[in-house]
Amino acid sequence: MGLRRTGGVPDKRHRGMRSRIVATMLAVMTATPALADTVVLRHVTLIDGTGRAPQRDQAVIISDGKLSWVGSSAKLRVPAGASVEDLTGKYLMPGLIDSHVHLGLVDGLSQDFTKYYSRANVERQLHLYPAYGVTSVFTLGTDGDEIHQIVAEQRRTGPGDAARVFTAGRGVVFKGSYGGVAGLDQSVATPAEATAMVDREAAKGDDFIKFWMDDEFGTVPSRMPYPISQAVIDAAHKDGKKVVGHVFYHENAVELAREGVNGFMHEVRDRQDDPALIAAMKAKSIWQVSATLSREASFTYKLLPFVDDPFFSRGVTPEVVAALKSPERQQKLASGVSFPKYPEVLRNAMANFAMQAKAGVPYGMGTDSGPSGRFPGYFAHWELELMVKAGITPLQAITAATSRNASFVGATDIGSIAPGKWADLLVLDKDPVADIRNTRTIHEVFVAGRKVPTIWQTCVGRPAAACDSMAR
Repeated sequence: MGLRRTGGVPDKRHRGMRSRIVATMLAVMTATPALADTVVLRHVTLIDGTGRAPQRDQAVIISDGKLSWVGSSAKLRVPAGASVEDLTGKYLMPGLIDSHVHLGLVDGLSQDFTKYYSRANVERQLHLYPAYGVTSVFTLGTDGDEIHQIVAEQRRTGPGDAARVFTAGRGVVFKGSYGGVAGLDQSVATPAEATAMVDREAAKGDDFIKFWMDDEFGTVPSRMPYPISQAVIDAAHKDGKKVVGHVFYHENAVELAREGVNGFMHEVRDRQDDPALIAAMKAKSIWQVSATLSREASFTYKLLPFVDDPFFSRGVTPEVVAALKSPERQQKLASGVSFPKYPEVLRNAMANFAMQAKAGVPYGMGTDSGPSGRFPGYFAHWELELMVKAGITPLQAITAATSRNASFVGATDIGSIAPGKWADLLVLDKDPVADIRNTRTIHEVFVAGRKVPTIWQTCVGRPAAACDSMAR
């Protein structure tokens, strides 16, 4: 599959033409219904997403996009006319769920909501995620209203070849403070305005509510005041929605836990957590929805360490790789005023995630991918690796990225492998429980029982044959 792109920023006429062409192509792709054929996958080691130990020589039957039977290959009764795949030596797990992404903000490394946010750009990214085995995403507060059209259509007719979407719509930003994206109206100045905004977002169908409380290392004048965060939390709960907060500072996390927030979208990063905060999170079932360790790690590099990894470079244009390698970019990053601060930020995030996991705080897996330099799909695998490096087991990381993430948004039909669930599946060549990096050995991906192109069948921005030399 070649997702063709050209370098540079196109002029308005060409950008409009490209958007119409891409939109038409994606409309055709997503309008195609999931195959109604019955598919059998057998003789596979099953990692079911619940935390249960892997089970050898298992089989599943997929009918009309859902799992109709799961069990031992020895007990399998192949339905008449079914298509059968022998997956001896392979590993089957649920598709990954990334609990923290942003969609449609960039073209290459250039970020601009006003220029680039469109349904076509959002759907382009939603088709890249499954190539990496990420079959569902939570998009976190930087979406235009187009997202609600996409979500409504997905839930009515299915996701087609794209990742499923759960959205926070427009997150709430305190006027003049940190958060959100330029070009999207999402600022409030008073508790009353915050309440009204949450009510509007809930009425649009947001799956949950998001707000920001940060000051970007003190470079903006103030953080969201507590009366406004309390108004956001109260309004969300009144409207039957969970509410999650972007935090950086320990003192803010402590207060938001008291106010009743349901989850945090980053770790505390200015210091290590006090045991009292961790105890409060556990007692109140406050989720660490996304530790975003890959985000913090990415900021510690002048040159990202994976630019020549085919698992990464197949998913971006050659122009992006060249831009990442450019001395000018590396010098700009190294000279940034905040660059020396990020190693400590990463250490705090890693330590806090480890302490929370050990204490029994509920957690998911999320990356904060989508803004410039944070790459859809690839970062999910890096995040899993860093979670394990922080101290949890590969099986715990897989469970966080599947059934645990599904449970946070109340999605009972994805996240694990059991009869009645959607067949959103990831088939691997190697055992991810033995080595979490084996999530990259993608053999097949299914979305609603439909096989979709993997990253090893993808070549962005050039003819498909140009990636033939990029071996696994």
